[in-house]
Amino acid sequence: MPVEPVLTLAVVAVLANLAVMAAVLLRPLMRRRGVLARRAASAANDRRAIEAATVAGQQPEELSGGAETPTMAYDRVVRIVSWVFILASSTIVAVTGLWRENQAMIFVLLAIAGLFVLVVHDLLPAETLGPARFVVEGSVALTLATLLVVLTGREESPFFFVFPLIVGGAALVVSPRATVALAAAGSLGYLVALTAGADTPLSADGIATVGINLTALILLAYVGMVNAREQRRSRDAAIRLSTVDPLTGLFNRTFFFAAVEREIARSARSGRGFCLLMMDLDELKMVNDRYGHFVGDRVLRGVGEVIRDGVRRIDTAARYGGDEFVVLLPETEATGAYVLAEKIRQGVAELSVPGTDARVSMSVGVVNFPDDGHTSDDLMIAADQAMYISKRGGKNRVAGLPVEHGRAGVAG
Repeated sequence: MPVEPVLTLAVVAVLANLAVMAAVLLRPLMRRRGVLARRAASAANDRRAIEAATVAGQQPEELSGGAETPTMAYDRVVRIVSWVFILASSTIVAVTGLWRENQAMIFVLLAIAGLFVLVVHDLLPAETLGPARFVVEGSVALTLATLLVVLTGREESPFFFVFPLIVGGAALVVSPRATVALAAAGSLGYLVALTAGADTPLSADGIATVGINLTALILLAYVGMVNAREQRRSRDAAIRLSTVDPLTGLFNRTFFFAAVEREIARSARSGRGFCLLMMDLDELKMVNDRYGHFVGDRVLRGVGEVIRDGVRRIDTAARYGGDEFVVLLPETEATGAYVLAEKIRQGVAELSVPGTDARVSMSVGVVNFPDDGHTSDDLMIAADQAMYISKRGGKNRVAGLPVEHGRAGVAG
């Protein structure tokens, strides 16, 4: 086959991929985010990492940099598949000798692919590309597949299978919209490979082969999307069952302790402290005895709503026990913690259960890291002590530890 059209297509493909990479790498540099936005994103990543760790039965420290386990598994699979494909393809091309005219170009193409895998998956830090890695890898992989098909017989090329491999694999980790875009790009790349520089039109057999191949590609993308969507639903359900209290919708005790440990580690690195609230309902037993546990559960749900409406997105609110609640307040000083605690206390005091005259109040203890404790156990003990200071002071109030413990005051 003529060399000039292939070289032209290769140059265009390389330029297109360089443009994609430039857009991916320059965008974060051109768009500088503020400090608060970066902190919020970091906190969101930490929360996702803890959720993944909880479901997987891991400790949060096992996850590096807030990366999710599915992403690490994806990197490992892509690395293995890429190297096996490159080595197997090189061996087959060399042993069979089917494409001797283009053999050198095929080897160069596979060598470039190997260099790309080495740089992206082994040399570059994992956070350099972030989610944009999917875009870059997809673009390069589709370009590789297109050029291989051109160099190995077009519609008769056995390398068509690379297109469904790319689309089907990506469908398991990217969104349905991205999968559709990737399937469309793969189909377009395949058609370009068949028509670019072709001397003669496709025969009837060739048209049938191309039609069946494209149909298979589209159907595989659909199957991958549906399967990935169901897997995500199952994963989300598992995360919710293992991290969320079903009655109040707040996080559970296990999740909260993991969040505190990660916040202690982050505070140790950044030098910024945080606060912790422990809250206890004062009259829930009386409500249960007088109206029954059904009404008591409604009260607990109402308290959960008050707490959830009062905290920030970066805060972690959890049900600690039967009628006890806790809130982790990252990068918050004592003054801000007291303000939030008082807001929650007043909101709970205003709760009412339709059809009853049931009323409840809340005693709140406030502690600060590192003044009131350097470990999660120390902080929880200190918070418990502060809460009982509130109860002994007359209930329905906010309290901290006494001055001799490094904290002061009772509010409410």
